[in-house]
Amino acid sequence: MHSYLPFSIARLPRIEFGAGSMTKVPALCAGYGRRVLLVTGGNSFQGSAQFDALVQALQQRDMQWQHCKITGEPSPVLIDELVAQYADANVDVVLGVGGGSVLDGAKAIAGLLRVGHSVMDYLEGVGPELPYTGPAVPFIAVPTTAGTGSEATKNAVLSVQGPEGFKKSFRHDRLVAEYAVVDPDLLASCPPALIAANGMDALTQLLESYVSLRANVMTDALAISGLRAVRDGLLPWYRDPAGAHAARAQMAYAALLSGITLAQVGLGSVHGLASPLGAFYPIGHGVVCGTLVAAATEVNIKTLQARDPDNIALAKYVRLGEVLCQRRHASADAAREALVGLLYDWTEQMQLPRLREYGVTEDGLDHVVTHSRGSSMKTNPIVLTDEEIKSVLQMRL
Repeated sequence: MHSYLPFSIARLPRIEFGAGSMTKVPALCAGYGRRVLLVTGGNSFQGSAQFDALVQALQQRDMQWQHCKITGEPSPVLIDELVAQYADANVDVVLGVGGGSVLDGAKAIAGLLRVGHSVMDYLEGVGPELPYTGPAVPFIAVPTTAGTGSEATKNAVLSVQGPEGFKKSFRHDRLVAEYAVVDPDLLASCPPALIAANGMDALTQLLESYVSLRANVMTDALAISGLRAVRDGLLPWYRDPAGAHAARAQMAYAALLSGITLAQVGLGSVHGLASPLGAFYPIGHGVVCGTLVAAATEVNIKTLQARDPDNIALAKYVRLGEVLCQRRHASADAAREALVGLLYDWTEQMQLPRLREYGVTEDGLDHVVTHSRGSSMKTNPIVLTDEEIKSVLQMRL
């Protein structure tokens, strides 16, 4: 599929993967000093045995810790408030334990505690976009969901909700976590709707990075490995959230790989649309990915066949049809049709809602399309027209 063309791989976190790896976190924190800022979500982790064990282990090491929470998707105002609150605390390490929003927020806080600037100064496409020079406080990322792969990326995605809202990234290599500690046991309390949305986010990130214009032989290998894990793990975990231990580990692994591949080679049209949809409507990122990935894949394939039939992405969609459906097909067209059919089937099986359930109407589609051409759309395998982008949305209204 690829000749061995030159490629670059940007910095990654050191990775600790496996059941029980959460127990390594206190020692990792201690490697950076005695003062820890713990960033979590609402209450689910705080009410768990793992939280009590973490606090006890920090105390046994005579470490000082402070705790702040990020509920929902973080806004620039919230990040600036938290940075101001802890700027004089001489934090040695920021420990983020939570879903993608928590990790993004913790990442941004770690990047700003020693800098003295508002996060708005660095957000892409919003403010002055000052060059970020750091220093960042060391950051340790511990995901409790399997979706965004934020533990492996340099992006902190922040959003402002509303008609004039936005969803933009504070992005720099210095923001990459020192450690990503991926413990599948921390995923045990995820409910089915969250498993579906996050799992489809990981699937979408792996799929889009595999057909990205910047894809390379190394990221392709990782993407296929992650997609096999999604294929084997997502539906079993969705059907048995508490009991499917192997499936949970497969999805934790898939989400981690999806973060690695997106950080290296970018994404595509689903994520191009996810930013404005998430900004203008109260719709979670994973839900956007889950509800759009089948339609977007279908539109990409039809557009490539019509306008760029020699594009390597068409052969890659055949490979995806083989991997996810676990069989060879009679023809290339049959493989691509099977891929799209499987994606639609998963969307229905996991009851991913349509856009209209979040207030999206035909009248609002042009506004979304106008704001969809961010960085993700630039690595889609073909440049889509406004009408083609709009058709993806119309298929899932």
